[in-house]
Amino acid sequence: MADAIRAVTRTDIQSAVPAAVFAWTGLDLDDSGIAIQCVDYVDRTVAITGTFGAGGSVTLQGSNDNTNWFALTDPQGNAITKTAAALELVMEAPLYIRPLVTAGDGTTNLTVTLLCRRTS
Repeated sequence: MADAIRAVTRTDIQSAVPAAVFAWTGLDLDDSGIAIQCVDYVDRTVAITGTFGAGGSVTLQGSNDNTNWFALTDPQGNAITKTAAALELVMEAPLYIRPLVTAGDGTTNLTVTLLCRRTS
């Protein structure tokens, strides 16, 4: 069970192809981010940055009921579970998406940024 549920900020990107950026900041030991819905956006790319601390890990999760959570995957079918900074394309399109931090230590301080883009 997560210690805290961190807020998310949304920034809409106005371009030829509408997009939105969702960012969870200050994620530390056993935090999750508040779940978002971005079903209008079929392309999703996640960036994970910050200090992982000793043994820190973050997983991008998806759910269709906001109760049962599963690790989302990259194009190679690998779970998006990272112990170092990364940028990954997200293959699944669930109703809800959130980050979940596990392990780590007092220095763990992560930012997860999800770019969601509509197709033209």
